[in-house]
Amino acid sequence: MTDEELMRAALDEARIAAELGEVPVGAVVAKDGEIISRAHNLRETGKNAVYHAEMLAIDAACKALGGWRLWQCELFVTLEPCPMCSGAIINSRIKRVVYGAGDPKAGCCGGMTDLFALPFNHHPVMEQGLLEAESQQLMQEFFARLREKRKKK
Repeated sequence: MTDEELMRAALDEARIAAELGEVPVGAVVAKDGEIISRAHNLRETGKNAVYHAEMLAIDAACKALGGWRLWQCELFVTLEPCPMCSGAIINSRIKRVVYGAGDPKAGCCGGMTDLFALPFNHHPVMEQGLLEAESQQLMQEFFARLREKRKKK
């Protein structure tokens, strides 16, 4: 699969999250262009702070591949990873991260800060902006609906 196809799979996951009332973030872990795992945010549904799309996709990839080192894998995610997810990316040794929309409030791949630039023992390659407009639109529509819902209450 191409990078765009992999990001579209992540966008499909983000749409599932939105349907569940979750912040619409989706993630896909791929190896050699094939999807190993896919996930979407489940923080509200699962009542768990670590149920971010990236964390769930990394966990599933580790289980699918039988180990915690994902050095041959790439992560495609619709929103710039937060500090927790960036840490998991570093610790799992993912070789490349591709994200859609930047997150100036919590992004740690160049948005608010860049954890990948710090002197950790692993530095994934990072690419930003793939299908950015579609990723941003999903977020904007989700939060507009949420604000409208709150106004009605």
